[in-house]
Amino acid sequence: MYTYMRTGHQGLVFIALLINLIFGIFISQLIKQQPQISGSGIPQVEGQLLGELHLNAFAILWRKFVAGILAIGSGLMLGREGPSIQLGATVGQSIAETFKLDEQNTKSLIATGAASGLAAAFNAPLAGVMFVLEEIYHSFSPFIWVGALTGAVTADAVSTIVFGQTPVLAVGQLPNIPVHLYGLLLILGLVLGLFGFFYQKVLLASQTLYRYTRLPKYLNGLIPLVLVVPLGFIWTAGLGGGNQIILGLGHHVPGLWFLLLMVVARFVFSMISYGSGLPGGIFLPILTLGALNGAMIGQVFVLLHWMAATYLIDFIVIGMAAYFAAIGKAPFTAIILIVEMVGSVTHVLPLALVSLVAYAVVDGLNGAPIYESLLNRLLANEEEVGQQDFITIELPVLAGTTLADHSIRAINWPKQTIVIMVHRGRQELLANGDLLLRPGDTIFLRVPKEDSKKIHDQLQVAD
Repeated sequence: MYTYMRTGHQGLVFIALLINLIFGIFISQLIKQQPQISGSGIPQVEGQLLGELHLNAFAILWRKFVAGILAIGSGLMLGREGPSIQLGATVGQSIAETFKLDEQNTKSLIATGAASGLAAAFNAPLAGVMFVLEEIYHSFSPFIWVGALTGAVTADAVSTIVFGQTPVLAVGQLPNIPVHLYGLLLILGLVLGLFGFFYQKVLLASQTLYRYTRLPKYLNGLIPLVLVVPLGFIWTAGLGGGNQIILGLGHHVPGLWFLLLMVVARFVFSMISYGSGLPGGIFLPILTLGALNGAMIGQVFVLLHWMAATYLIDFIVIGMAAYFAAIGKAPFTAIILIVEMVGSVTHVLPLALVSLVAYAVVDGLNGAPIYESLLNRLLANEEEVGQQDFITIELPVLAGTTLADHSIRAINWPKQTIVIMVHRGRQELLANGDLLLRPGDTIFLRVPKEDSKKIHDQLQVAD
């Protein structure tokens, strides 16, 4: 429709506005009925795995699917990956509830569904598993990763059969970066770390700014749905999650000033889109901004004659990984994701180097993982939803923490915490008071629901 507008059919602008307003009102009613379909859905899945949220799977499943298609399909700068993760998680939860599985197996299926959703969206099964372990579950638990890997590989196989084997971001052949240019990679990591920290702060602030619209929260989505129409008329190619922009950069890198304009436009409208609470994620928009920032910084180096333009494509690809590593504070996921999406394994070292530097910058500035920050904000606004009083949580025993190398009876356990069992490798050990906990063990605790996150964090503190 936006293409037709630009070819002399300006009257379609009013039709597009009317359609988007209808979509917006319909989506707002779905959000009003089930607020947990808002946003990407990843914080909600993380909350479920931490035992902080107990959601109605079926109520979320169809509403998220319909609302997500309408919101993302309208051209907003939202990604499909977050909704895919939440949809996969709700399918896993539905299966667990159908077969009346216990709490731990339910969490395993939720994690499996989440990994499968990301694997299907990006054709990246390993990144799907790593994202669940590193960013959502915050633990490399065998109980979780075995199921997640099985589901992710299966989902990727189905996706490959249906859509083909071409990598999602097949940008072409990447030249190897000479070692003497690695200093520029360090600068790239530093700058993207600062940009990533700024992104975190602005994204959280964007949700706060919507409170000044005086609209009911579920109607905030009308604002970006109206604004996207004139933006689509002006810059049709810039709409959506951004994968076409990334692929376009692989064939032609614009000049520095046009890249800067693209970065500013996508940054601002991404904030407007996500801050509204419409169903849709930030995963692909982050990668798109990372690619544009990488290209922009690379163009600066080219203009300064510090490197040849041949290596711009490398900066585009590495920029995606580093920007995501900074914002999500998930460097392993960032590296594996880009390797799988681009289809090149020859750039692992520069990917790892820049991602680590960007991560270190955000960590040094006390930036938190963006999905964890979004979850904390969600929980702060969450009303009591009638969850059970006690839940079971799974906790890894990490070296140097209050749990490692102490017997169960010697540990000062939080109030009302019960140690149920201990897994050591494939062994299931009786949780008696004399059992010495070792790094690598996994313990299962019965804790008050409302204190589960606090207890989880308290027991992971360094000794």
